[in-house]
Amino acid sequence: MTHKIALLGFGVVGQGLAEILQDKGESLSSELGFDAKIVAISDVMKGSLYHPEGLDISHLLQAVKETGKLDSYPEAPGLVRGWDSFQTIRESNADTIVEITFTDVKTGQPAIDHCKAAFERKKNVVMSNKGPVSLAYQELVELAKKNGVRWGFEGTVMSGTPALRMPLVSLAGNDISEIRGILNGTTNYILTKMEEGLSYKDALAEAQALGYAEADPTSDVEGYDAQYKATILTNVLMNIPMKREEVECEGISHLTQQDIQWAKSEGKRWKLIAKCKKDGDKVIAKVGPEAIPLTDPLAGVLGAQNAITYDCDLAGPITLIGAGAGRKETGFSILIDLINMSRGQL
Repeated sequence: MTHKIALLGFGVVGQGLAEILQDKGESLSSELGFDAKIVAISDVMKGSLYHPEGLDISHLLQAVKETGKLDSYPEAPGLVRGWDSFQTIRESNADTIVEITFTDVKTGQPAIDHCKAAFERKKNVVMSNKGPVSLAYQELVELAKKNGVRWGFEGTVMSGTPALRMPLVSLAGNDISEIRGILNGTTNYILTKMEEGLSYKDALAEAQALGYAEADPTSDVEGYDAQYKATILTNVLMNIPMKREEVECEGISHLTQQDIQWAKSEGKRWKLIAKCKKDGDKVIAKVGPEAIPLTDPLAGVLGAQNAITYDCDLAGPITLIGAGAGRKETGFSILIDLINMSRGQL
């Protein structure tokens, strides 16, 4: 049975997903029995399209590559243009809404309202947006359950690296007492470069030149991005309701070469660590720079990579290392949620 999807947003992640479906569509169908069609796209900047029988991915990608918009997508009988995101949710025949808009991480909007509208229309949602999962997890998970639909958000913590699915599935039966992670590639890159001798300012400039850091790097370097992810981990993996403001947060912008050299002399290395630790029936969560021993598995994670360690009562400490961002990687995080939805496993 074909899985019909509507994309809200067609930026880097949406195009990455489209490329994967174009390149791997036949093998996904023959090997996994997964067949997907993009029936709608709604993007504030690029435009919107809907066709109940599915849109041609090659034409979608060509239009965006050539003009940055969907206006040049060829006309066809049954093609509809101009729907906004909520009309796309309400009126398209999509089974699943892929929510990949630009979202205000302070409010979670418009993605929270997109989720609510989709669930109320009995449609599944898959997303890589941190905002709704971090800010409205309990409310949205109950609304999805009430309407008998599924909600996937694997990509919210470590992109295509299965930081949520792996512990939920492969570590099932364990009591996870603590989670520690390097959940922001920008800060990890900066700290790696500072250890090589660059100042914080120069390391940040290099990260910006390479596209790892935004022009305004505040969310990354002050720890807010990791703070949202720690909130998600606590809610999802430890099943403890937690709000973002309950997670203590400190960034790396105050670290100096003197701090770096001190850590080296102590056989340690600075990392921005997100930590969620059980304390009785509650969880204490914080984000901040720590000088950790070089023997710690997280100490060997360099550059823009991410990593996370789960402290399990049965399996012991398990460390997962992988990319925390990227066009294809985040596109894959959407794909794996869609595949598992089709399997009835999400």
